[in-house]
Amino acid sequence: MSKTEKPLSTLWGCELNESNKEESFKTDDTNHQHQLALRTMCLGHTAKDEFNIVELVTGEGNSSAKAVPIATLHAKSMPTVNLSGLDLHPPVTFRLKHGSGPVYVGAEHVALEEYSDDEELDEEMDEEVEEEEEDIEVSPVKKVTKNGAGKRKKPEKGEDEEASDGDNPPKKGKGRGRKAKV
Repeated sequence: MSKTEKPLSTLWGCELNESNKEESFKTDDTNHQHQLALRTMCLGHTAKDEFNIVELVTGEGNSSAKAVPIATLHAKSMPTVNLSGLDLHPPVTFRLKHGSGPVYVGAEHVALEEYSDDEELDEEMDEEVEEEEEDIEVSPVKKVTKNGAGKRKKPEKGEDEEASDGDNPPKKGKGRGRKAKV
C-alpha cells in the first residue's frame, strides 16, 4: 500500500437459508480498490441436524465461473468455521449448496481510497520531510589522538620463551593445554 492510499473498512455480512440460497458481494465503484476479507461462517440457533455446504462463486456468475465449496457446517460437530486469511476481490457470490441453514457469513469490506487532490499529497510529503529533518541530531566531532594507548605491544623473543617454560603456566590464549615444543 502506498502513501497515496487510505484504507476504509466496514463490516459486511449475509444470511443464507432456504428462501435465500444465494448472496452476492459486488461494487460498481471504479475509483477504489475493493477487497472482501472473510472472517467467519456459522450456523444459526435454529439450524437442523444436517450438513450445510456453502460454496463460493467468483466472477460475474456466468457459465465460466466455477463454484468452490469453502465450508461444511453441521449443528452437532462443526457449527462455526474461522476463515481469516481468505481475501477476495469482488464480485463474489456465496451459495448454500446443501442444507437449509441459516448460515451467517461475516466479513470485512476494505476499500482503498486514492487522494484526488495532488496538492494535498504534496503538503503531506513536505510535512513528513520536515519532521524527519527535525529528528536528525548532529553529534559533535571528536578528535583522534595518537598516543598509542590502543595499540598492543608485540612480545619479544625472550618473553615468548619464558611463557613456554614448563614451570610457569601458559598465558591465556598462548596454547593453554598444549605441550611446549622443544
